[in-house]
Parts: sequence; C-alpha cells; structure tokens
Amino acid sequence: MRILITDVVLLPELGWPWPLESSADHEVFADIGVEDGVIISIQEHGDGECARSGQREAQQGRWDRIIKGRGRLALPGLINAHTHLGMSVLRGYGDDLPLMVWLREKMWPMEDQLTPEDVYWASSMAIGEMLRGGVTTCGDMYFHMDAAAQAVCETGIRASLSRGIQGLGGSGLKGLEEAVRFCQEWHHEAEGRITTMLGPHAPFTCPPDFLRKVVKWAENLAVPLHIHVAETADEVTQIRELYGTTPLGMLAEYGALELPVMAVHCVHFTQDDVDLAREKDVRIVHCPGSNMKLGSGIAPLPELLDAGLKVGLGTDSAASNNKLDLWEEMRFASLIHKAQRQDATAIPGKVSLNLATSGGGETLFLEKVGKLLPGWAADLILVEKEGLHWQPSCNVATSVVYAGQRSDVSLTMVAGRVLYEDGKLLTIDEEKVCHEVNSTAGRLGLIS
Repeated sequence: MRILITDVVLLPELGWPWPLESSADHEVFADIGVEDGVIISIQEHGDGECARSGQREAQQGRWDRIIKGRGRLALPGLINAHTHLGMSVLRGYGDDLPLMVWLREKMWPMEDQLTPEDVYWASSMAIGEMLRGGVTTCGDMYFHMDAAAQAVCETGIRASLSRGIQGLGGSGLKGLEEAVRFCQEWHHEAEGRITTMLGPHAPFTCPPDFLRKVVKWAENLAVPLHIHVAETADEVTQIRELYGTTPLGMLAEYGALELPVMAVHCVHFTQDDVDLAREKDVRIVHCPGSNMKLGSGIAPLPELLDAGLKVGLGTDSAASNNKLDLWEEMRFASLIHKAQRQDATAIPGKVSLNLATSGGGETLFLEKVGKLLPGWAADLILVEKEGLHWQPSCNVATSVVYAGQRSDVSLTMVAGRVLYEDGKLLTIDEEKVCHEVNSTAGRLGLIS
C-alpha cells in the first residue's frame, strides 16, 4: 500500500534525510511517502511545486491514501526494548514488594497457572496499550511464546520475542528445547516483523552447565541472547559468592559475551562491568520505572552512554511497572539521573528521546528501525502538540520528553500499516480483550 503523509513536523534531533541549511536548529514541515512497509521519500512541505505535485499524484492514483498531518509532530515509533507481555494479567498483583519476594512468592506461583490462551489475551491487551501510546516495537521475554507470537501477527506490531528459560526453578532443558524450536519456527515471520532471541532469565537462575547449553544453541541458531543482568544488589552478592565475579563477569567466563547480548537492567554495574560491556559490544536496556518501583536502584546510565554503549529503554512488565508507557520512561530516564547526580545536564531530554527510538532499534539488533529516513521501516507516530501542556512550544524536542504524554499520540503506523488512529485500535477488539483478561484474573483469584 502506498501512503502519503502530508504537512507533518520533523525534528532535527532525530536526524535529517536531506541537507537543508534551514533545518539546522528548528523543526521543518515535511511530507512522508510510504510504500510496502518502507519510507520511500521525505520532502519539505509547502504550497509550491512539491504540494502541487503531491496533489497531481494523488489524483492519478499514485497514492492509495493521503493522511493529512495538519502540523502534527511525526516521530519514529517508540521502542519498548524489554517487557513481558503475558504478565499483563498480573498487573497490580504483588505491588510494593522487593524483587526476590515479588518473584518467588507472587509471580512464579501464579505464572505456573497460566495457559497459552491466557498469555495470548494478556499479550493482545499489552500490545493494544503500547500501540495507543505510540510503541511500534517491543522486546518480549516470556513463556507460551507461540501464543504471544500469534498476538503479534494479528495485531501488526513489530517484536523481538524470546522464550524465557531457567536452569534453576524453571522449565530447565524442556524450556530450552521449546525456546530453540520457537526460534526455528518464528524468526523473520509475520512479514519479517518478528525476530527472535534466546532468553536465559538471569545469571542467578542459569548455572554454568545450563548457560553453556544456551550459548551453544544461540551459536547454532545465530540469534542474540536476551537476559536480565545485575538487577539487584542481592543478585550481585549471590553471584560473587558462587563464582567470585560479577553477573556480567560470570556471563563472560562461560562464553555468553562472545555472542550478541542484550543485557537488561544493569543497575549494579561496576566500572569493570562497563568496560567489559564496551569491549564485547553488549547492548543495554534501561528500565527506570520498574527499577524504582521494585526498589532495585538506579542504573549508571551516564557512565554507560559515556562509554559509547548502545542503550535502549524498556518498561519491564505491567506486573512490575503497572504501565507500558515509554513516554514516562523517557521522562524518568532524564529526571532520575539529574536528581541522583545533582546535575541538570546529566541526561538531556533529547538523549532520552533517542534512547526511546533509534537506541531501542540498535539494542534489539534491528536494522533500519527507529529513524525516519528513506529506506527505513515505516514505523512512525503522529503526535498532537496543541494541548495546553505543550504551550508554548519553545523547544519541541524537549517538550516531547518533559511535557508529552501517551494520550497525545493520534496515529500509530507499523510497517506502513495504520494500527491506531484517532482513538481507535484498528486490529484489536478492546472490549473482547478486556473481557478475556478479566476472566483470567477472576479464575486465578486476582479479582472477585
């Protein structure tokens, strides 16, 4: 399908597809052409030849649809680099508990009762929540992943999917077999919108013998690893006592860092960890909202960025965060580090905006996802900036992070397909999804 999106505002902070002198320090009005899921053109908008040419092409049937931007802000789709879609049914269950208590006493016992159908409906609900908030890509780790993949197929979102696996207290080798089969069957499915990784849960649940097996299979499948690392101080202490090193050091010792690795949280990284991550090109996912809510701490984001590491943002699950809101994560990513370091320049808003877009694409090892450029994926959102909370728009780029909110999103497109527009999800029956998820919650005794 060929779509022309006219009269939208683009931001110089996110890169320019053409060398315009006028675009050096302020936004520019543009028209974006999309075909077969890819951006094919970006031209400056105006009342001159470009606009007249667009009208002629529309009349001649070149474009199947013209979307009038009306001065809305066009951004690359936001990328939620780490979440657990199926856990959305557990939202609010286990609030205000530290991670290990939350996992062992609340999450794991309840998750044992979830069926593939439960995960399908919870994943569909989570995807709908993200699409409404302008998220076009997610990195998911969970179980019953065929059900999650089916939800991705049907809803139209882009996703990197990992079957979570544990050597201790989990599905063990059976889970690894499922994860391998899942990668073999689903990698590059859904018109290429689905990619896969292997998902060892964490160093403290994946002892050396198990981890070696995971590494060998990742090598055979040529897929990255998606793993939680150094999320809590307790984890760091436990790994130090068992292996005499840090969680990241343990992964290096048993060969995991010879592969592409996406490490999530990294709250308790030492400087040696930062140096090792840089040496091995480990991709990092910063989840400030979940880390704060679980009392895990604050990751050393400024040091990670100073080291040149590729970093994206994630919400973690709706069970640990309660919202799948990248707008909030962008704001957190800037504000908490300013406060912690008593330095207002620590993480500028424009940096957080890049972490939520192109940074997420790099972190998930995706090619040409996360920027508005010709030849890149047509994953984009349109944002209303006429609300009172945007006025005056002295600096649109920083206003996205400090004033913007997910309800400002009026259109979400993935791979050239509009999935959300003007308050309506176009691929998800919200009433049906809510009914099914609440039925699951009732069966589990989470609600009466």
